[in-house]
Amino acid sequence: MSIGPLLEGLCDDAALFPPGNAPLPLAVPAHAVHKTSAHAALVGAFVFPAGRLDELAEFLSDQEYPGTLAVSLTAPAGTGSVKPALEKAAAIAPVSVIALEIAVPAEQTVDELFTALGEIASAEPGIEIFVEVPRDDRRPEILARLAGTGYKAKFRTGGIVAEAYPSEAELAAAISTVVSTGVPFKATAGLHHAIRNTAPKTGFEQHGFVNLLAATAAAVAGADTVTVAGVLAERDSAVLVAQLSELADDRAGEVRRHFLSYGTCSIAEPLADLVDLGLVPATLSPITEGSVS
Repeated sequence: MSIGPLLEGLCDDAALFPPGNAPLPLAVPAHAVHKTSAHAALVGAFVFPAGRLDELAEFLSDQEYPGTLAVSLTAPAGTGSVKPALEKAAAIAPVSVIALEIAVPAEQTVDELFTALGEIASAEPGIEIFVEVPRDDRRPEILARLAGTGYKAKFRTGGIVAEAYPSEAELAAAISTVVSTGVPFKATAGLHHAIRNTAPKTGFEQHGFVNLLAATAAAVAGADTVTVAGVLAERDSAVLVAQLSELADDRAGEVRRHFLSYGTCSIAEPLADLVDLGLVPATLSPITEGSVS
């Protein structure tokens, strides 16, 4: 058994973000270790906030980074912040921005958003563009207009308050929409475990990243939104593992062409969950979070 097409590159390294909040001087070298480890195939880009690029430049000015630091750059301030952020990133020698994750400010209209996206895409044709689709009345139009553009969707699946977690029905509708229209997506926040769960400290109902994989597989297979929501609600790990284990490599690859990755502040925790579920070899665990040796 190895990390096959269903799991390859699934976990974007968002160690700097809550609730992990790893210090930058630990997170950057730890990412380099992840990318050269036995579990490297599981690990995607290093997710980095645009507002901390000066800090990154200072750190890397006297710390050698092995190879290229492939970054997915978050732009919570929206499209207007992208150009100056890319200019800063370009001046940091080991950094290569491979993706942008762009939020949509409340005051930005859909027309303004897509005009700005077009300008960014024209200037930076080699960078993937993810639109963090807001959970407001602009969502249906944004999702509809993403189809056929080459832009991708980003869905928030949790946060630090209960209201940040979309219901199974809301998330199922989003997944069903983008699968049917061919818009690839990524997810972020709240996916702290493989399987749907109730957080013991907060009582928050949390989505599982394995549930998202299985729900996407169901949508790809033509399931309706109610069925997809049921997969997101499933708490029996054996049921979900059985569904995913039945996927041939070509179907697993198709699932992942829709669900590209998710951001996680921990690489150790999802790896441990996947080992426990028997979805990756036990030889890949355990690891120590933040280890740089």
